[in-house]
Amino acid sequence: MDLKDLHCLTALARHQHFARAAADCGMSQPAFSMRIRNLEARLGATIVRRGNRFQGLTEEGNRIVIHARRILDGVRALEQDVRAGRGEITGRLSLATVPTAVAFAAQLAIWLKDAHPGIHLQIETTNSLALQQGVEASGFDAGITYGEGASRDLLCVDPLYDETYMLLCPRALLPAELSTAEALSWRQVADLPLSLLGPEMQNRRILDRIFSQSGVEPHVICEAGEFMAAIVMAAQGGAATVLPKIMADTFTTWTGTVLLPITDPVVQTEICLITPHRQTQIPVVEALRQVVQARLHDNPALS
Repeated sequence: MDLKDLHCLTALARHQHFARAAADCGMSQPAFSMRIRNLEARLGATIVRRGNRFQGLTEEGNRIVIHARRILDGVRALEQDVRAGRGEITGRLSLATVPTAVAFAAQLAIWLKDAHPGIHLQIETTNSLALQQGVEASGFDAGITYGEGASRDLLCVDPLYDETYMLLCPRALLPAELSTAEALSWRQVADLPLSLLGPEMQNRRILDRIFSQSGVEPHVICEAGEFMAAIVMAAQGGAATVLPKIMADTFTTWTGTVLLPITDPVVQTEICLITPHRQTQIPVVEALRQVVQARLHDNPALS
């Protein structure tokens, strides 16, 4: 059996789209489709539900994907373990992160590069559900996400830090009575025109829960899948936004904006590193966990 066929199958399971999976594998769509058909012929099984467009994998196809991922993980572990035996920790490492933890992921990339220059890190931003499913299915090697809801029976969960929240707001949008405030309550934040992440994001669900517990409904004028749109709107005076403190600490406020803590109540949300449970861990993943643990041990203020 050709390992390239298994790579194609796992790419198709990940992208749920023939053209995108083919592009990910660096081949034309006809050549990619032929790979999948050859694998079906080799196994005597129908893997893909076919129609005018991709309609998903068959039940048998989903079982085959599970085996394919295990085989490919084993090959990666073998290759990397041989190099690790010579003192070389090298290879590709895919790290998914929720949008609120992008700043920490970037810092982690620097730590990892300092400790293991041979590791090529790929960072992808996604929502918490897709992230956890991706790590469980070996689509991602590791993920930075919320501890709340992480499947601890299926995953290794390493706490990283507690997420707290800041308001980035154009000064012109603050009511006169709040112009000299050093912190705002969630009730006061709710009255401002806000640009927040969309409801599919766990961060938004957390914020909505906080507002609800405070007895208010936020005045949301814009929603997006990441923070850049909200930050630009704040910088240009169009809306305020709620940022994780770890992200707010990575930049200085622009002229005409103010960055304030949100209190009453002070909310802390656990952010964790998740990795798959494996009998033998892939060396680059183990290196990632060791770098994180060493950095947090040396600087407890990060956690």
